[in-house]
Amino acid sequence: MNIRTVFISTLWAAISTLVTSIFFISVSYAEESSTEAVDVVEQKIIIQSITFLDPLGKKEPAVANLVITNKLFDLVTINEVKVSSSDIVLDAQNGFLLGTLEPGKPASFLILDHDPNKNIEALLDTKKHILLAIKDGIIVRNNLKKESNISALAHQEKAKKKAKKASWLAYSPPQMVIPSHYKDADWINFKNDYFTTTLIGALAMDRQSWKSQDEASKQQVGDLQEYDGGEIRALRFGLAGRIMFDSPWVYMISGATNAFDKGFDTKTTDDVSFFDWRVDIPSFANTTLSIGKQKEPMSMERSIGMIFLQMQERTVVSDTLMPSRNVGAVLSGGGLDNRLTWAGGIFNDWIENNESLSESATQFVGRTTWLPYVSEDEGQIFHLGAGLRYSDAKETIRFSSEPEFNKSPAFIDSGDIDADNTLTYNLEASWRKGPFWMLSEYTKTKVKAEYLGNPELDGYHVSASYSLTGEMREYNHKSGVFSPISVAHSVYQNGWGAWEISTRYSVFNGKDGQIDAGSTNIFSFGLSWWLSSKFNVSFNYRWIDLDRHSFIEDTADLHGKSNGFSTRIVLLL
Repeated sequence: MNIRTVFISTLWAAISTLVTSIFFISVSYAEESSTEAVDVVEQKIIIQSITFLDPLGKKEPAVANLVITNKLFDLVTINEVKVSSSDIVLDAQNGFLLGTLEPGKPASFLILDHDPNKNIEALLDTKKHILLAIKDGIIVRNNLKKESNISALAHQEKAKKKAKKASWLAYSPPQMVIPSHYKDADWINFKNDYFTTTLIGALAMDRQSWKSQDEASKQQVGDLQEYDGGEIRALRFGLAGRIMFDSPWVYMISGATNAFDKGFDTKTTDDVSFFDWRVDIPSFANTTLSIGKQKEPMSMERSIGMIFLQMQERTVVSDTLMPSRNVGAVLSGGGLDNRLTWAGGIFNDWIENNESLSESATQFVGRTTWLPYVSEDEGQIFHLGAGLRYSDAKETIRFSSEPEFNKSPAFIDSGDIDADNTLTYNLEASWRKGPFWMLSEYTKTKVKAEYLGNPELDGYHVSASYSLTGEMREYNHKSGVFSPISVAHSVYQNGWGAWEISTRYSVFNGKDGQIDAGSTNIFSFGLSWWLSSKFNVSFNYRWIDLDRHSFIEDTADLHGKSNGFSTRIVLLL
């Protein structure tokens, strides 16, 4: 950022503050006949089509609707706002907002007919250019046309009928909140002519409590109460942004502890290391080449970030049979009018394992997804997917996993295996209708090891979730996954945040040939509360059945039962 830009931005902010202050001071002494004061107690003021500006020029202008409830700033949204017969509805005609909005605080701002960045006269002569002035939630000057509530309600009813026709459930599509404090120069962002940078970070803290365990389970895995207590489940930090070529490249560098990088061929430690390091390069025919350490394109459950899943942890079958991250290159693209995605890559982690390329295992991985049905407004989506992974297994492999609780001993463990190769395939199906979402996956791994009888390990899960507050998980057409649940009305805007209930049943079969890694049946119930898009509290309860021999000695198979719950707090930067 050069000196000229800093000077202009500072001057603009100073003048804006001064003009707003002078206007509201002068209007306090104005004659009563020159103002149109309206008491909005127990009433909403809905102002449509306001242009929000960023004086630093980092963000593009955004046109949205603004809601004031009981004199307090309530919501900024790009979607339609519910209107009642007592509400005041105004059309800002794409006028430009001047002022600062703080959720839950009295609203005070001006709307001008010209962009102050381009026309300084709009600041110097507000009497000529003002469209609307609101002081402490009360309209003190209004040159806008008041929209008929009958017209607004009729338009809203038309939208409701369209949503109902499109097979929505009880809730309408959620409102999408954009930043309300539009003048805030976000300190975690940096931009120049060569690159952009955003600081990213996440902290997840768990509190585990095992409630009951029978004697068979104690013989299998030991006393689980020893694992009661809290832990930092995830600690991630890094940078992401763009390199400003003609077709910008996207990069990500992040660090975390290896203990969170779960997967059967991942060597886990508590040391801090790089979690992701990759660059995404636009390629031919709308394809993207991703190079570096990244997630293998294998399944939806693996592709979605852990803290945005329906449950706190991934299923046993995913953690046991599919790795999380690997070093390699992936080429991806799509087609069929955004209904098809595909991705394929080659991986070899010799760089991180400090081994030669020829001594490290090489994997070939691919995934494709297809949307056989999408409703007109995307309120209802049916998704299918398939993944395939081949490894030459030059390194020793091990199938191991906790029982969907991180603070736990390994319930599944095959021990080290020398194999000629492994072949894993994954099938997935998902259906979302408004706030309801269902996901199911089946995964099987074939191990080529004659001395073990060429065993095959497999499992599946069925998950379902429902947003009690009506938010809908959007579908990412580029990657073939459902996005995190949006927060339509956070607690900082006097809302309830986003509430989601979920349930899941997962099965893993780790017994075949000469392998007895253990078999599990797990039923889970979850409740998640996103207070805002960066603050989450969740609760998971699980009932676990384990079928395997004792870890302590070679005994006949035991059938152990246990259950417990975990509470998690997530903070995002």
